[in-house]
Amino acid sequence: MASTRRKFLHSLCRSALVLPLEKVLALALPVRKQQLGLSNFIAASPQASNDRTNDLGITFLDVARESGLNAKTIFGGEHKNKYLLETTGCGVAFYDYDNDGWLDIFLVNGARLEGFPAGQEPTNHLFKNNRDGTFADVTARAGLLHSGWGQGVCVGDYDNDGFDDLFMTYFGKNVLYHNNGNGTFTDVSEKAGVAGTGKRWNTGCAFVDYDRDGHLDLFVANYIDLDLRTAPVPESGPCLYKGVMVACGPPGLNGGKNILYHNNGDGTFTDVSEKSGILKANGTFGLGVLTADLDNDGWADIYVANDSTASALYQNKKNGTFTDIAIEAGCALSPDGKPQAGMGISAADYDLDGNLDLVKTNFAGDTPSLYHNLGGANFEDTTFQGGLGKHTQYLGWGCCFFDMDNDGWSDILICNGHVYPEVEQLKTEAGYPQRKLLYKNLRNGRFDDVSYDAGPGISVPVAARGCAFGDFDNDGDLDVVVNTVNDFPQLLRCDSRIGNNWIKIKTIGTKSNRSGIGARIKCITHLPSEKSLHPQIDEVRSGGGYFSQNDLRVHFGIGKADKVELLEIRWPSGAVDTIRDIKPNQVIFVKEAEGIVRTMQFDPPKSLKPTK
Repeated sequence: MASTRRKFLHSLCRSALVLPLEKVLALALPVRKQQLGLSNFIAASPQASNDRTNDLGITFLDVARESGLNAKTIFGGEHKNKYLLETTGCGVAFYDYDNDGWLDIFLVNGARLEGFPAGQEPTNHLFKNNRDGTFADVTARAGLLHSGWGQGVCVGDYDNDGFDDLFMTYFGKNVLYHNNGNGTFTDVSEKAGVAGTGKRWNTGCAFVDYDRDGHLDLFVANYIDLDLRTAPVPESGPCLYKGVMVACGPPGLNGGKNILYHNNGDGTFTDVSEKSGILKANGTFGLGVLTADLDNDGWADIYVANDSTASALYQNKKNGTFTDIAIEAGCALSPDGKPQAGMGISAADYDLDGNLDLVKTNFAGDTPSLYHNLGGANFEDTTFQGGLGKHTQYLGWGCCFFDMDNDGWSDILICNGHVYPEVEQLKTEAGYPQRKLLYKNLRNGRFDDVSYDAGPGISVPVAARGCAFGDFDNDGDLDVVVNTVNDFPQLLRCDSRIGNNWIKIKTIGTKSNRSGIGARIKCITHLPSEKSLHPQIDEVRSGGGYFSQNDLRVHFGIGKADKVELLEIRWPSGAVDTIRDIKPNQVIFVKEAEGIVRTMQFDPPKSLKPTK
């Protein structure tokens, strides 16, 4: 049955035209209603949603300005865009660059077509965590001042010296910064061979040890082969969105080609895109990148959320090559077999069946995509059954599965904002700045929209792009940093009244790469509220979401459990470490083949953190 379905969808993809999304939606919605029996899948009005009185026990507050995150992200024109380049925005990283156990923040910045006077160009920003809820801008001191059309960021220790390095993608030349271990960085892009030609539009990225040789390789997605000297302008089409003239593309423009760099183990990389099969695969207009072992064979696969075409799932063939299986795997298209405009992508085992599932953000006029992994990288689209089909008015970018309340079940946050600032002319749109969508895991395969129950950090509209997840104040709950377009960033501090327990794991590879990227971690607890053991899985992951980097420490909420019964780490090398009876509410540092080598203790979760 699954094989027949896949062949049918494959034939649809080969023959279907990429229709405007509103037309696709008009065709698709009656089918979905009939097939799924969804009489109320059209989004409820904000007024109706605002009547909710659920007490989640947590609140997200934007504390960016009082925390010292005072650098504005500049990206394209504020009210009108000439080229698609001005729309994509930037990523952000939660990144402990100095190994002090406290998350710092790195914000990618952009540019404008008209340029800036010398010395006034926007630059990226590194904010050091002062460990008191505030941050200090150390960009210049660290040697990270860089300007241009910044896009994505990812982190990993590519030379295994114990300090995680920093990679950024650009429209133009990419930048690899070597972490010198003393608070400073050195630009090694050209020397390492990853800068590129300067003529590509590089987007999402991730360090990944695809061949398990102990050295981190690098995957870089590409969006469009764009030359501003010949690119179409809004008037040339004219290019219209609901009657309003907007930037042209991506349909009608030449899609970019993704890149895979192999780490040579001597500080340099070799482009193996063709040799590995990456260039042979279908897929173009690449944006968000996810690395994850989606078929549970111990080898990292690569998923790319593609804009306006079928997304790609590069299955690792364990011999240095990849094959795109997204269509036959059931995670490339909408439930109706239509291409979507994918942006961000995240993975988690939301139903605790031992398989990593996917959530993907899409363009306005469509829903997000929720793909349930049935095992062996065989996916079923459960967007509507799972409760994510209610909203079509928002345009999604950054996203992540994360356990917001530490109950041991992965929830979902989606950051939204329209791509065209010109939509402010339209009364039918949700606006250019848009609110976020927060979905609580109901533990039965479904999610509940609790966006209006979680505080102003979620409900206040902003023009969001990339977002990263991590515990910046080390209080045990997961916070969110959001990069925006032509505005200041958000730092959404999670204030919890629940008091659930948690555990964080920092991996240190020996035979595997030093960062432990690609390690699969299983956390087994006994929750008093559940009759059987509670098994969670996650992986140490570089990149992900939309152009962004989450904390490399793996975080598990464990509810009211008073200990972790068993923690199993399967390293990329194939080695397995097993640790039992671990106390909660601490960070443990686990070294491959040695076990716990260090801990950082923190107070149990407070019943109520002070709010501002």
